[in-house]
Amino acid sequence: MTRTDRRLGPARTAVAALTSVALMGALSACGGSASGETADALSDVSLVFEGALTMCTDSPYPPFVYEEKGKLVGFDVDLGKAVAKALDAELDVLDVAFDDITSGDSLNNDVCDVAVSAMTITGERARVLDFSSPYFDAKQALITPRGSGLDELEELAGQRVGVQKDTTGETYLSDFAPETTEVKAYDDAAGVQAALDAGELDAAMLDNTVSGQFVSDNPSLKLAREFDTGEQYGMAVKKDGNIPLLREINRTLAELREDGTYDKIYAKYFG
Repeated sequence: MTRTDRRLGPARTAVAALTSVALMGALSACGGSASGETADALSDVSLVFEGALTMCTDSPYPPFVYEEKGKLVGFDVDLGKAVAKALDAELDVLDVAFDDITSGDSLNNDVCDVAVSAMTITGERARVLDFSSPYFDAKQALITPRGSGLDELEELAGQRVGVQKDTTGETYLSDFAPETTEVKAYDDAAGVQAALDAGELDAAMLDNTVSGQFVSDNPSLKLAREFDTGEQYGMAVKKDGNIPLLREINRTLAELREDGTYDKIYAKYFG
């Protein structure tokens, strides 16, 4: 990703502004008005496969999605099951590349109905996807080897720092790390973690929601610093193409919070 020089304020302000823009579009779409669509057209949820809600996600990214006994499970999968249940449908989970989700390819080409993949809502992504209301708050976390002395962004000058490709972690480093930082992008979080564990990287930047488990599994590493970027995860549907489903997702998320089910799912994966 091309480095930019947007040092006009805290990263939280920048990301939060993008989040607000994306949410305004999503919530406006859920209000029930869409050009060229009648009220009848908005009343029925259209699915790629009848009787099944097809969910795209990028695995592994524990605890949001990972494989267990041959099946994809996790926090995002459980939320997807709740949406499918509300639709009286089965849940079919597909593992796809994260950039196929963020680019809009998977949804806009009808590979799946919804994407649930620990995906931060941003203005850029909202141009090709319609986002639900937020379902999770996240930060960015810097992971470094113990004893390395790497604890701050300015100390990353000349260092190799791994990120997952097309994520907000990559954008954050590109915007705020020293110019001489070598940002190395990997297809998935597992690739970043493997490279850091093998000594091929000096540090890594990942969402704090997955960093804790990685550090606990690797005693030679530490979570050096968290950066409050104001990020929020959202589910996504086809751009301007599935307002009824978006409305149903938002209704389900609200009900999960109101009846305590969301807290139970959260405790299951995050304690």
